[in-house]
Amino acid sequence: MDIFDTHVHLLEERFDKDRDELIASLCDAGVKLVMEAATDLDYIERLIPFVEQHDMVYGAAGMHPEMIGGCQLKDLDQVAAVLDHPKIKAVGEIGLDYAWPDNPARHDQMAFFDAQLSLAAAHKLPVVVHNRDAHADMMDVLRAHKGTVIGVLHCFSGEWQIARECLDLGYYLSFGGSLTFKGAKENVEVATKAPLDRLVIETDSPFMAPAPFHGQRNDPTKTMWVIKKLSDIRGMTEEELAPILFENAKRAYSIQ
Repeated sequence: MDIFDTHVHLLEERFDKDRDELIASLCDAGVKLVMEAATDLDYIERLIPFVEQHDMVYGAAGMHPEMIGGCQLKDLDQVAAVLDHPKIKAVGEIGLDYAWPDNPARHDQMAFFDAQLSLAAAHKLPVVVHNRDAHADMMDVLRAHKGTVIGVLHCFSGEWQIARECLDLGYYLSFGGSLTFKGAKENVEVATKAPLDRLVIETDSPFMAPAPFHGQRNDPTKTMWVIKKLSDIRGMTEEELAPILFENAKRAYSIQ
């Protein structure tokens, strides 16, 4: 079984003690590809040597909405500088996060989101979109770029109406550990109704561990729990579903 974990943060400090050992173990767990999503400029500097070191690791480079404090739009030149690297396959993790009052101002978040979508379009790359409690503004920005850029909605959490419009815009929907949570009714509805060829999976490691591992460090070996839940929802076996998800993810990121 081949698995593509489309969103990880293996460069987070929680992996410092066993990062290489974990990566070496992934193939035995069926995980053949992972997408490392950078979130700030320092992260991007570490991303390039990381993807060059590991054949199975690809990268997305961008500035997360929570990380733009004190930055200016001209700082995106440092993002643009790595986008032509052959193993950088997306602009991300970018988007909007309105969950906390001390996050950067909403108008600043929207400006960086808009600018990074334009950057992706200019480099003919997909985007990895983060959205938390910002559905309306996210859709406004995505609509403004209709036809110029598509990508993956990371850890999708919206209702079906939002999912349907995102699908119409050309986006893929990514599900992670939250799909396994008891209260994930909207996620289950979307995962049931969305076209099968537009679904991908992720762990968001080290965050968002599936229900059996709640509170523990997440890692790509736990993708099987997401596949198991999604296969139950779709009335398929894991063996039937996994190769479809793998090909979807490769197509989303133009990986041969």
